Amino acid sequence: MSSRDLVLGRIRRALADVPRGERPDDVPVPRDYLATHSPADAVELLAENLADYRAVVHRADAAGLPGLVARLLAARDAETVVVPPGLPEEWLAATTAARVADTADLTPRRLDAVDSVVTGCAVAVAETGTLVLDGSPDQGRRRITLVPDHHVCVVRVPGQVVDSVPQALARLVPTRPLTWISGPSATSDIELDRVEGVHGPRTLEVVLLRE
Repeated sequence: MSSRDLVLGRIRRALADVPRGERPDDVPVPRDYLATHSPADAVELLAENLADYRAVVHRADAAGLPGLVARLLAARDAETVVVPPGLPEEWLAATTAARVADTADLTPRRLDAVDSVVTGCAVAVAETGTLVLDGSPDQGRRRITLVPDHHVCVVRVPGQVVDSVPQALARLVPTRPLTWISGPSATSDIELDRVEGVHGPRTLEVVLLRE
């Protein structure tokens, strides 16, 4: 007996008591699993997991955010910064970096010459240290967060923080262009040497903006 015959035989035995005309949609699947493990402090867990993924975590209130963003860009000697159309103007009020608008003619080649990008986010997942962008006006198109080498992402806390991925999915619209970010872009070669910046920014800085 071949391995194929063995596997198919197991499948047939498992389905022996299923009526011939029954379809998967006819039988509801119970989804009574936990949607969260209820961390004591979701914001602190998010910060811990972001740092574990080698993102740089900062904290600010509304008054201190413009100065912080300006310092982060200056530390990178950023002369240009991509700005999504709906990014609050006050976030960049203190920086002298030239704004580059997220427009249809902003090609990947032009984006590659831009120093930094500043965006908001749709939701942040504490248990996985993941930021989700959905192309909303304060986040812009997917490409602006994948090409520039430096990404500053502002997360409003606690309002945009959820405990788990199931909770995040409940907030998101699946037809939108979702980008899930867990730390700076990175990969490992066959010898497990970590290389950052292969698929996106080498530096991810996350600002937890206290509402």
